[in-house]
Amino acid sequence: MDKISWRSIFKTGLILLVVFSLTACNAFPSIVDSLPFVKTGNQASKTEEATPLAQETVPTPVAVAPGASGVLAAYEGTLEQVYQKVNPSVVSIRVVTEVSVVPHSFPDFPFFFDPFSDLPDTPQIQEGLGSGFVWDQEGHIVTNNHVVEGADKIEVTFSDGYTVPAELVGADPYTDLAVIKVDVSANRLVPVTLADSSQVRVGQLAIAIGNPFGLSNTMTAGIVSATGRTLPAGETRYSIPEVIQTDAPINPGNSGGVLVDAQGNVLGVTAAIESTTRSNAGIGFVIPSVIVSKVVPSLIANGKYEHAWLGITGTSLTPSIARAMDLDPEQRGALIIDVTPDSPADKAGLRGSKERVELDGITAMVGGDVITAINGEPTQTIEDVIAYLATKASVGDTVDITILRDGKEKTISVTLEARPSGSSRARAASGEVYLGITGIVLDEALVEGLKLPKDTTGILIQRVQADSPADKAGLRGGTRPVSINGRMVLAGGDVILAIDDQAITSLKDLQDVLAQHSPGDVVNVTILRNGRERTVEVTLEARP
Repeated sequence: MDKISWRSIFKTGLILLVVFSLTACNAFPSIVDSLPFVKTGNQASKTEEATPLAQETVPTPVAVAPGASGVLAAYEGTLEQVYQKVNPSVVSIRVVTEVSVVPHSFPDFPFFFDPFSDLPDTPQIQEGLGSGFVWDQEGHIVTNNHVVEGADKIEVTFSDGYTVPAELVGADPYTDLAVIKVDVSANRLVPVTLADSSQVRVGQLAIAIGNPFGLSNTMTAGIVSATGRTLPAGETRYSIPEVIQTDAPINPGNSGGVLVDAQGNVLGVTAAIESTTRSNAGIGFVIPSVIVSKVVPSLIANGKYEHAWLGITGTSLTPSIARAMDLDPEQRGALIIDVTPDSPADKAGLRGSKERVELDGITAMVGGDVITAINGEPTQTIEDVIAYLATKASVGDTVDITILRDGKEKTISVTLEARPSGSSRARAASGEVYLGITGIVLDEALVEGLKLPKDTTGILIQRVQADSPADKAGLRGGTRPVSINGRMVLAGGDVILAIDDQAITSLKDLQDVLAQHSPGDVVNVTILRNGRERTVEVTLEARP
């Protein structure tokens, strides 16, 4: 019995080992490390002319690793072929910036990385590292705006170590994309091939190539974890839609690199991660190729990109809001909260919300138009509206917007205009004076997700502009990134409840209050900070 028992145990263990190995192979586990850029120490640049890179449309067949077979061999072969195809297209980017002090503008926010956050506070010359990829044989290279923004000097290093200077061609803070250009021979430039990110499916193989922590030519692998995410566009008041989420390891230095599919085609540009440590936590975000393909050609041709603008702020319709508006609780759509004066939406007659109601102890704005479709394409959330404008609309287009108004459906034609120009450091302001913040109107989901008191209404501060009235008064922006219903926000910032005892429940309320003042006026801003109300005096200034 003992011999039979041990033999049985041995056989059972062997079978389990084989099954486990095959299961692990099919799971396509992450390999090792891989965004944004941080200083990693001095690195020698190879400026000597090197042998031109060969351009091959088909990767060289790779040898299967000794002992590999079946699914594992296929997986390894795919990764090796992808690396051979894409690696010559990915570059390392070094930036040098002359500063008098280090601008710690992103204290604990790992989405759009501060290149100077790990540097001492005294040097006059600061360096940062990021990634990029070859767009064409004219020398254009794509990267993130936050990689090269404000740089006085840019250098590009190719996969073989060849280093050349680069110059900025164009940048767009609203999509966090930028184009730089190098002057090298065409045979050194191996452009990428774009995939159609609108066809990306959760679970498909996702491979990141970039320069994490300055470690050039690094490849990591995972899957597409989710699609259709939205991210705040740096320090602007807008969001980037249709963002791809991946668990392929992404780290500081990967910013501007690529996420590719199993054929080596670019799904998007690695741009951000969610992490409390500024290193990989298995949640990375990628600007989709459908946006890259629209923005980059315009940056090359014009140095900028004009975004189609509707001129509204809104929220997704929830069952409780729908009931408050006497709508079917199952009704979906984007409720308009505010309409910007003189915007396309305003000119077309779209209406914002003016009625305040108590919903489960929370004051909410209701009664505005509910957008249910654009040009016949259903819009079930406010994110759907943002995505349509970003991916399918252009400046000058006339779109038919289907709305519910007082429970009745109607269609309104709106001619889209270019988004108003402004600093990448967006301000929530109106008229002659400004406060100097970027904020988000609290809704039911945010109040619950941020664990705020149930009756809290106001504007959650996301960013405070340096040297602005808000900054001088000590108002605080958010520091902790959190995901609430798939929406990325910064928690921990002050909540503006009122100004001079006038309740602030929308951006329009804030604009209306500021419009009543002149530069030099002092206002009392009531805020919620760490669960306690307090009043802060702010001296308003003229808009820069």
